[in-house]
Amino acid sequence: MPIDSKQGFDPQRLRRISNWMEAHVREGRLSGLAVQIARRGEIAFSERRGYADTATRQPVAPDTIWRIYSMTKPVTSLALLMLYEEGAFQLDQPVADFLPAFCDPRVWKGPGHALDATEPARRQITIHDLLTHQAGIIYGDRQGNALEQALSAAGLDFDRDLVTMGQAVDALAGFPLAFHPGERWFYGLSTDVLGHLVEVISGQPLGAFLKTRILDPLGMKDTGFSVPADKASRVATLYDHSSGGFIPSANQDRCLAPVTLESGGGGLVSTMADYQRFATMLLGRGAFDGGRLLGRKTFDLMVSNHMGGDLASRGQAHFSETTFEGIGFGLGVSVMLDPARAMIVGSPGEFAWGGMASTAFWVDPVEDMTVILMTQLIPSSAYTLRRQLRVLSYQALV
Repeated sequence: MPIDSKQGFDPQRLRRISNWMEAHVREGRLSGLAVQIARRGEIAFSERRGYADTATRQPVAPDTIWRIYSMTKPVTSLALLMLYEEGAFQLDQPVADFLPAFCDPRVWKGPGHALDATEPARRQITIHDLLTHQAGIIYGDRQGNALEQALSAAGLDFDRDLVTMGQAVDALAGFPLAFHPGERWFYGLSTDVLGHLVEVISGQPLGAFLKTRILDPLGMKDTGFSVPADKASRVATLYDHSSGGFIPSANQDRCLAPVTLESGGGGLVSTMADYQRFATMLLGRGAFDGGRLLGRKTFDLMVSNHMGGDLASRGQAHFSETTFEGIGFGLGVSVMLDPARAMIVGSPGEFAWGGMASTAFWVDPVEDMTVILMTQLIPSSAYTLRRQLRVLSYQALV
């Protein structure tokens, strides 16, 4: 689209984003990507470079469908908070009130101990613990410690399908926690448990609830847990980072068949236009086009920092979709506390998240701005794409 300065951007400086996108494709780091910036209620920048599939030379298009992985988490968190507004639960309520499998949590004694070396949790896991990744529930990892390896071997890294999210959550509850609830921040499978909690409270499958209550009202017509056959040709190829640049991933077809395990932590696919609608609603504090998904006070609670400090003071260095210094965490999103401490341009109060295939978004209420990055490269840590795009986006403001 033509670059315009009406939204408070310098057109010449915006072209630096175009050049950056072009360089990543030309130099073989990415197959293709799309970037969209909206400000003051209008799209200020929307461009695409490269290919949705390198082998067939299919270009990235406005309606390309992307696996957004953990950018599913803010959607699921919003869904649960909608039920919170209906009086279905309190944030400090034990999860076991709804999911009895968590009624007797035990905590692993840690690396150097056998997996059955556990102690009783000091308290119950609360819904707030799940929303803020303080429950002690972590991701599986084939190369990790004994607990991470056991979770992976049980299929709880989602490399192979269990039948339903309910079965997956019950299996997860059979493993010890990595730490006592509320003790620290550690990224993991908590939002998948939240997705099943939405199912139990609402009486609907997660996908049906999201479609009825969020996706359809926002007009997110291409977002869901699987892609119908008539849209399959629009799905971007997923790539793994390699020493030579990138290679097709082995996990291509997971979203192309109907799923019974609807992962609230990472299962959605979406388009740039669809996720822009979601981001615009977030910028509107839960409101959109005369409607409202979430009350503004509940929304403000969602994007407030619940850590009492930054993540560096509450967690430890490990895989996540955010850095730790100067960044807090709300109910499903990271929250910028101090750009100087984070050592990156931005605004206090902006909130964000990203996905495993290097997708990302952030919402800046101070600048009345949203930024979305779509691409398909695993892992998201392969390059510093998000930090680079932050600099390029903010330097263009006038």
